[in-house]
Amino acid sequence: MICYYCLEKGSLVSCESEGSPVLLITTPNDGEQNILTEMYRIDEHTLRSALDPDELARLEKEPGHTAVIFKIPVRYDPEKMEFAVSSIGLFLFQDRLILVAPEDVGPFCGKPFTRLRSLPEVMLKILSHYLGHYLSHLQVIDRISDELADKISASMENKYLLQLFALEKSLVYYLNSLTSNAMLLEKLLKSSRMVGFNGEDEELLEDIIIENSQAFKQAEMYSNILSSMMDARVSIVNNNLNILMKRLNIITISLMAPTLVVSAFSMNVPIPIEKNDFAFWMILCLSLVSMAGVLLFWKFKK
Repeated sequence: MICYYCLEKGSLVSCESEGSPVLLITTPNDGEQNILTEMYRIDEHTLRSALDPDELARLEKEPGHTAVIFKIPVRYDPEKMEFAVSSIGLFLFQDRLILVAPEDVGPFCGKPFTRLRSLPEVMLKILSHYLGHYLSHLQVIDRISDELADKISASMENKYLLQLFALEKSLVYYLNSLTSNAMLLEKLLKSSRMVGFNGEDEELLEDIIIENSQAFKQAEMYSNILSSMMDARVSIVNNNLNILMKRLNIITISLMAPTLVVSAFSMNVPIPIEKNDFAFWMILCLSLVSMAGVLLFWKFKK
C-alpha cells in the first residue's frame, strides 16, 4: 500500500498526488517492489533489508540517493508478553523521501511534524518519532514487570515467570537495536554533508543521538533489574510451593491422630466403655482432642 504526503505550511499532510515528495510504502507487493527497484533505482538487496526484522541498522550511499536502514519497535503480543523489533528503510533523494516499512507505521502528525523545511529534516523527525516509541514501550515494560512481580509473590505456577523471561528477552532485542541505531546515527552525523544536512539538521541529529543514548541506558537499567531479580523471584515461587506442601503435610499428620484413636476402639476385642451410652461421643471427642493436640504442637513448634 502506498500513501502520499506533502509539505504544506511546514506540516506533513496526507495527499493523493503521485508526485508528492514523501511516499510511505507499507508491506510492498511484487509490483510495488518492482517500481522501487526499476523506477527509483533502489538496490534490491537494500530493499529486502528494509523488510527484514533481523537486519542491522546501516547507512549506504547509492547512486542518486541515500539509503538508511533503521530499527524500530513494533506492536507487542499481549498473550506472549513479547515486545518485538523490526526494520524500516528510508531512501532520501534530492526531491523525494521514500519510507518502506513491513507494517503500518503511520500516520505522521502532531507537533513533531510541524515547521518542516526540507526532506532531510523530515527523515530526521521520522527517526526521532520512532525513538519516542522505544521510550514509551520501555515505560510499559516497567509497569508490566511491576505487576508480574506482585503476582509472583503469591503464585506457585511458572506462568508469570515465563512472562518475565519474555520481557527480559524483549529488552535484549531492544538493546541490540538501540546499539545498532547508535552506530548508524554516528555514521550519519559524520556523513551529514554528503547526505545533505545543514547546520540545523546536524543539531537535530545530535539531539536524536542523545535521545537514543537515553533509551539505551533506560533499557539497560530495566534489563539489569529483571536479570538480578529473576533468581529471587524463582526462589519465591519455590518457597510458596514448599509452604503449601508443609501445610498439606500438617493436615495429613493431624488426621492420623484421630484415625489412630478410632482404629484402637474399632478392634474386635472387649473395651471398657463398650456398654456406655455415650461411648460414641466419648471416642469422637477423644479423636478431636488428639487432632487439636497435634495442631497445637505444630503451632508452638512453628
